[in-house]
Amino acid sequence: MIPWLAPDAAPDAFPPVSEALTEPDGLLCAGGDLSEARLLEAYRRGVFPWYAEGQPILWWSPDPRAVLFPNEFRVSRSLAKTLRNRGFETTFDRAFGEVIRQCAEVRQRPEGTWITPQMTAAYRRLHAAGFAHSVETWLDGQLVGGLYGVALGRVFFGESMFSRERDASKVAFKQLVDTSLALGVDLIDCQVANPHLSSLGARDLPRHEFVARIARAIPDLTPVVGWTQR
Repeated sequence: MIPWLAPDAAPDAFPPVSEALTEPDGLLCAGGDLSEARLLEAYRRGVFPWYAEGQPILWWSPDPRAVLFPNEFRVSRSLAKTLRNRGFETTFDRAFGEVIRQCAEVRQRPEGTWITPQMTAAYRRLHAAGFAHSVETWLDGQLVGGLYGVALGRVFFGESMFSRERDASKVAFKQLVDTSLALGVDLIDCQVANPHLSSLGARDLPRHEFVARIARAIPDLTPVVGWTQR
């Protein structure tokens, strides 16, 4: 059994992440809502929502946690060639709604998506409040890749990415890394490792270390100056 959060529970009423299940890895609690206040309190504790349509809201804090330190980003020879020759352009926050819509499309995720209409609306609210941001990759004026996530303090919490052209999402990630370095971001949260992220330099941290690092890196819950419309 896991704890249940009532919709009117305090935004910070999460159990300690040390109480998360090991099977399934990281499941901490269920219920609550996707209000701005609750989402921000979740992120600062190393917790994120992930659930399918028809399920209650499920909150997770896996152990270990996949992260990428911006100065450890790896540019392969093929990606370097793409950056030089393909003619991609990148922007920030020009098409947040379209990026999250593309990330949710079934053809991007034939196994199913957790980006439900409820989740989409919640992150659009975070974007309007200055916390959620997107990086877009364009080719010949068309949106061909991108990613979105939440910026708090010196941490960027990545949520999802999509690509319609080879390496388009990697180009967006490279722009995210460059901007993170310029803004003094300590780490980019990748949530759970996969071969694609590992190829870019992501690695696992024990959850207790991850939580300690983000606690130091997030002094308050205010929008970070510098992300929007770069």
